[in-house]
Amino acid sequence: MNKQQYHQHNFFYRVLCGVFLGIAVIAPGVSGSVMAVMMGIYDELITIISNPFKNFKKNFIFLFPMAIGGIVSIVSLIQVLKFMFETYPIPSFLLFFGLISGSLPTIFKEANENGFQKKYLFGIIAAFIFAATIGLIAKSKITLNSGLNDSIYLPISGGIAGMMSMIPGMSISMILMTLGVYSKLLHAAAGFEIITIAPVGICFVLGMFLFSKITKFVFDKYHNFAYFLVFGFVLGTLIGIFPGIPSDLINWILSFIMVALGFYISTLFQKLGIKFKTID
Repeated sequence: MNKQQYHQHNFFYRVLCGVFLGIAVIAPGVSGSVMAVMMGIYDELITIISNPFKNFKKNFIFLFPMAIGGIVSIVSLIQVLKFMFETYPIPSFLLFFGLISGSLPTIFKEANENGFQKKYLFGIIAAFIFAATIGLIAKSKITLNSGLNDSIYLPISGGIAGMMSMIPGMSISMILMTLGVYSKLLHAAAGFEIITIAPVGICFVLGMFLFSKITKFVFDKYHNFAYFLVFGFVLGTLIGIFPGIPSDLINWILSFIMVALGFYISTLFQKLGIKFKTID
């Protein structure tokens, strides 16, 4: 592969990354940060988001194709995903269960780069409990009720979701479900209600930017421990996202196919992520 072909393939790979990050925004229980870890772009994203104006041109070149993919996937797939989760909920959830499960070996390998220490176990357990609790609360449909007007509460919810999105294993949709605004925002997005979505999006980006600095500090200073925390978060997410046992033969067949497909896509992305690791 010559240099021009490499850059072309790298560009389309990052568009594809953007597609999956866009899906993670709207798919219940799916963490965009886990998708980024799976695709080998998490460290780069944290670095860019925490200081977007440093090496601005380079950052723009890296992010632009992902922005294209993200916008295309959200606009074009929101109705498809809505249909999937309403018509075949168990196989649909298991597709993402397979995707997330497939990332665990890579996360563990990254975490265990310099060996395991007993103190890491406490971090894994704490992260697991936190992520599983968020997931189970979201599934139980217990929501926080602030009593605030939507014009205030929705942007606040967006800011909280933005902060949590920086933690691999934390699902934006589950956070929004817990805050009681997921359905309202999904409906607003599907109806292109810009007046509702725009303030939420702005606060989401601000929350993401502010928390990314803390996240980057932790990953830079305590790299192994941070990735073991991620491992715990992802394990906890799997508890929250698991939809239960299929009830009939068709759903059993679809479920096996979806888990296998999700795991295969995850493995494929990890290989592509290694191949296109360099920021051009």
